[in-house]
Amino acid sequence: MLYTKLLSAAVALLAIDTSYSFGFPPPERLSRLLKATDSGEAPIILMPCCYDGITARLVAQSGFNATFMTGFGVSGANGYPDTQLVSFNEMVLAASKVAEGLSSAALENVKFGEPDYTGQPPVAIPCIADGDTGYGNAINVKRTVFGYARTGMAGMMIEDQVAPKRCGHVAGKAVIPFDEAVQRVKAACDARDEYEALFGKGTGPLILARTDSLVTDGFEDAIQRCIAFREAGCDMTFLEAPQTIEQMKEYCQRVTGPKLANMLEYGNTPILPPSELQEMGYTIAAYPLTLLSASIKTMQESLQLIKEGKPTLDKILPFAETKDVVGFTKYAKEEDRYKC
Repeated sequence: MLYTKLLSAAVALLAIDTSYSFGFPPPERLSRLLKATDSGEAPIILMPCCYDGITARLVAQSGFNATFMTGFGVSGANGYPDTQLVSFNEMVLAASKVAEGLSSAALENVKFGEPDYTGQPPVAIPCIADGDTGYGNAINVKRTVFGYARTGMAGMMIEDQVAPKRCGHVAGKAVIPFDEAVQRVKAACDARDEYEALFGKGTGPLILARTDSLVTDGFEDAIQRCIAFREAGCDMTFLEAPQTIEQMKEYCQRVTGPKLANMLEYGNTPILPPSELQEMGYTIAAYPLTLLSASIKTMQESLQLIKEGKPTLDKILPFAETKDVVGFTKYAKEEDRYKC
């Protein structure tokens, strides 16, 4: 009974009319999703985080309306901790792979170009990319925004940590001074506007401004930074690692605009149901490491079974399903389509 209720709730959360995003650039699609949630027209945006082409495809194939390219995930997939060992160019390359995964899944979801095409326009779900600290000074921040925009990212997160930054839920964090943090966010917002001036309305990636100062400088400083980030022009804010429900509520009450809740399992922030987060005032519920952590756990268990000489069938998909998930089914149809 409990499983049935949870499944029904999940289906209801995903059953959002996305017709308002047909034919729009990714940032405009994301903007419309945010407005629909803030107005109460749609439920909170559930945002499982991806880090490569296959995780992007899985999120899109599962029916979610948006995703986030996590720097922790990209770093982990490259064999590194999330301590900014991965460079700007490597992150842009990862964003390109994510964008390809989202696009291919969108075409497959509606059987675009196939005899049984549904007639529904394909829509690649929007993705926010992790811009870390912007990889340098304010000018580097602007270049980062442009780099992600060219890959098709709908938004970019910029944060106020000292470089090299690290995961927001580990020890050793430090943040830049208040005024410098605001200027960093302003540079990102200016780059968004400049990109849009060059390439048209709705093309500039939305800016998600994050602060990590709660742990280093206290809750009030973190709130004031979020307020200042909004005044500087950011589209969304992200107060990292609130430790109590009371802090989460106060953040939502005092800071305007769309807000992201970071639902990191075993992290420092209380994990709350999506409906409760939306009632507080959150617009997005991000799940940053669920896919990475789940895959690590399953791989570790599978490796142990192989080491013990035991079968792994309970841990894996049938080969036909694996082929379908990575795109073999669509590839075969495309091959037939262009045969002479």
